[in-house]
Amino acid sequence: MATRVLILGNGLIGASIGLALKNLASFEGEVIGWDANPAESAKALEIGALDRVLAASDEAFAPYSADIYVLATPVLPILDWLKRLAPVLHEGQLVTDVGSTKAEICALADKLYNGPGHAAFLPGHPMAGKESGGAALAEASLFQRATWLFTPIAEPTPIEAEWRALVTAFGANVRDIDPEQHDEVCAWVSHLPQMLSTALAALLVDTFASDPAGMAAVEAIGGRALRETTRLGASPYSMWRDIAMTNTDNIAATLLALEQRLQHLRENLRTPELREEFSTANRFRAKS
Repeated sequence: MATRVLILGNGLIGASIGLALKNLASFEGEVIGWDANPAESAKALEIGALDRVLAASDEAFAPYSADIYVLATPVLPILDWLKRLAPVLHEGQLVTDVGSTKAEICALADKLYNGPGHAAFLPGHPMAGKESGGAALAEASLFQRATWLFTPIAEPTPIEAEWRALVTAFGANVRDIDPEQHDEVCAWVSHLPQMLSTALAALLVDTFASDPAGMAAVEAIGGRALRETTRLGASPYSMWRDIAMTNTDNIAATLLALEQRLQHLRENLRTPELREEFSTANRFRAKS
């Protein structure tokens, strides 16, 4: 049984993983953390998500610093950690991640992990979070009833089975998916909604930038629909930059499809086609 879990990245997801681990009666190991922002690690330690914090990132490369390494950062730092950890880890250790795109991560990891004498790598992506990040918002229950995707690239190992069991104990619904399919599906169900929300929120700001009275009216009159539609507009660029850079083609394809659909709506505001569009949309919600 794994006794030490090192979480590299102690923001919302990383700290929530720490809390979820500490909340399990079946886990009696040590949870260690490190974050490029010391304030995040300090907050994660304060709320009980970590047992201790590494004094410096270099300590992560000491032999057998942990049994399981959880890369809980945006995608580009995950790629960097994978390169730096591979030469110092050994068979029997596991690296997993929470990256929002998987194809580039899996392609790199396939070259560096899972062979004889090498640490195992299990790519993961919990479909959970909030529009704002940070350890202060972490919750042990964040993953309950959420889908936790894995995109395995090698035969399973015993320590991988341990991590899967821990994730299941968090209350998550585990699902395996091909890395390429993951990025395509997530472009539709996660990345496109984010870009739509960002565009609408930015459009409202730009439209009423020189009209304080107009913006006040928007804020006063806009109800639940507006709040929900623009909620994701508060998400941090630092995370979404990496997603856009590593899933560009899929996101661009969904945006183009949406642009064409919006054009269809605009051209049919006074025709029966509008009713057909609403009927089609209603069928999707009826399945939810």
